[in-house]
Amino acid sequence: MTAELQQTREVLELDISGMTCAACARRVERALNKIDGATATVNYATERARVHGLSGADAAEAMSRVENAGYGAHVHDDADDTWSRRATENRITSLRRRLVVAALLTVPLMDVTIVLALVPGWRFPGWEIVCLLLALPIVTWAAWPFHRATLRNLRHGSASMDTLVSLGIVASYGWALLALTLGIGDTQDPGFWLGFGQTPAGASSIYLDVAAGMTTFQLAGRYFETRSRRKAGDVLGALNSLAATEVRVRRGSEESVEPVENLRVGDEAVVLPGETIPADGVVIEGGAAVDASMMTGEPAPAEVTVGSTVIGGTVSTDGRLVVRTESVGANTQLAQMAALAEQAQARKAGVQTLVDRVTSYFVPAVIVLAIVVTTVWMLTGTPFSRAIGIGISVLIIACPCALGLATPTALMVGIGRGARLGILIKGHDALEASGTISTVVLDKTGTVTTGRMRVTGLTGVGGTTGLDALRLAASVELGSEHALGAAIVAAARKRVADLPRASDFHAHPGRGVAAIVDGERVLVGSVALLRENEVSATDAVSERIRDAEAQGQSVVCVARGCDVVGLIELRDTVKADAARAVAALHAQNITTVLLTGDSASAGRRIADELGIEKVHAEVLPAQKAEVIRELRASGARVAMVGDGINDAVALASADLGLAVATGTDIAMKSADIILVREDLMAVPDAIGLSRKTLRTIRWNLGWAFGYNVAALPIAAFGLLNPLIAAAAMSLSSVLVVYNSLRLQNFASKR
Repeated sequence: MTAELQQTREVLELDISGMTCAACARRVERALNKIDGATATVNYATERARVHGLSGADAAEAMSRVENAGYGAHVHDDADDTWSRRATENRITSLRRRLVVAALLTVPLMDVTIVLALVPGWRFPGWEIVCLLLALPIVTWAAWPFHRATLRNLRHGSASMDTLVSLGIVASYGWALLALTLGIGDTQDPGFWLGFGQTPAGASSIYLDVAAGMTTFQLAGRYFETRSRRKAGDVLGALNSLAATEVRVRRGSEESVEPVENLRVGDEAVVLPGETIPADGVVIEGGAAVDASMMTGEPAPAEVTVGSTVIGGTVSTDGRLVVRTESVGANTQLAQMAALAEQAQARKAGVQTLVDRVTSYFVPAVIVLAIVVTTVWMLTGTPFSRAIGIGISVLIIACPCALGLATPTALMVGIGRGARLGILIKGHDALEASGTISTVVLDKTGTVTTGRMRVTGLTGVGGTTGLDALRLAASVELGSEHALGAAIVAAARKRVADLPRASDFHAHPGRGVAAIVDGERVLVGSVALLRENEVSATDAVSERIRDAEAQGQSVVCVARGCDVVGLIELRDTVKADAARAVAALHAQNITTVLLTGDSASAGRRIADELGIEKVHAEVLPAQKAEVIRELRASGARVAMVGDGINDAVALASADLGLAVATGTDIAMKSADIILVREDLMAVPDAIGLSRKTLRTIRWNLGWAFGYNVAALPIAAFGLLNPLIAAAAMSLSSVLVVYNSLRLQNFASKR
């Protein structure tokens, strides 16, 4: 046994492979909970089990329990997820191969069956055997995942959708083989092959097309489901990838580069320009503009000096910092965000579990009904072949063709329509959640605003015009890569004919920049930079700065020599269509909430401009998820719209997460719906389309179950003419597909 298994741990995490539905997760939970003192939860989305109350020595027993239940298990390792990734990739590859083979054989099988059955002159000796041989690989090798799951279910005394699919495949093919072997029915009768012969129901017709078609449809649905589910845990790895892997530690007068795992609370970490801050802590030396956009979502780097707190995962852009660490490893804000995201992902899709719950009763009921029907017909003196045929017809008519099409076709059409509208719907969770959404929480920066700073105001001081101040500032900022400096330069290039050359450029990390322009020293930066250089601002200038900052604007001071000559105001501007999108959400009876890490005044200004009543401002990343949880606890069904890494946890915590595609990959991996369109009208469109798709799926499922319930008694009484059976089965599937295709008519609100 490895040292990893021998060590005592508070929570044992296991990667689980082989789960195909929510029922599998419940089965693994039951197996693990049978261990004395263990309390287990299994996340089907991430294929991971968390077991409380076990020591490391019990890990082998836990894995053994899982394997005895028919699944694979492996101790989870945060640093290496090779096992789980390989297991998922192997499963996807296997499903893809089986799907390709099934599809390639199903098409010629149906063509040969129909043509040769209807055109006797084209038949050749043994053509019936050819049809059976074409179907054999489909119903055995291609359909093996369903058969394997059925055998596992039987061993544990349970049933699932796989059981019904497997029985339908076996029954339809088995009856064809039995009929040919025993010589039941006239193989020269087209109805024997096509399901509309004139001999007694269940005694002459076979259903090779049902066996092959159902296998192909089910494999297609399982393949796409598995591919989507593989991405469920990507957010965790993406969040963790932001963390530094190495750290420069200062001990006394010496500095050494060490693995970040060696960092301890109280250590002094040296961070050079462009490097990632390795842990949460306090700056004890230096100053810099720290790019925290991946954590806070705000566009402007935060100016930090001695005494400022910094967050691990953020980047020092232009200065050297020495940080005394206060939180390391799993206690950092970044690590806690990853943990929160994992907990928030432990949700199950109600639409999917609904089918599993119903089929768990439906399947045993159909099996019992088939046995009872066969027995009753035999007791009444019906010939054996006739009674067996009627019993098998009960199983076949309950074959879930329409049930198998109900969800995939609606998803395919709905997702296709959404893609054309710039909306990517990830799956069942999004559809289920969208049906009851009552509140939409909008992140500010990059979602309702452009995420780019723009010059919004120029104030000249002491006889200098605002344009002259902009010209001086841009000349100095040409040597800076700061976000505010870039905005100033961009504004100047549009408004000023030429920019003078600056010399002797010098950056003051965290405060601003200085240079010589036209023979005079020019300072561009904060009030702190002015004070350091003994430049004083008048009361009028100070009041103007306070007023601008109260309105949520950033203010850059421009000084020439010893005098302040201008103020430049910058702001992150609202997107052009944001107000219309908010109005459209209100028209859907949805409450809107603005969520931002910016100041209360800046948040209130944006909210008033958009018509949003509720604002949560100055919210840290972990607190954003808490706001979502509070809203949900109050009874609201919450959708979160965001674009930054700081939104990842909130997106995963909400009932419905919508990510703007211009944002980070992590935000999009956390979301249920991705908005590719640039305009915010995609938000009400996404919710409207999701709701309509969900209604379509529910109608399809209702029809599919209703069809089976209505058809079963007809089959049981031996009144199901094969012609009616074929028509009813076709009609059931056609209605489901037609109803799904209506989603193509969904109109955008643009």
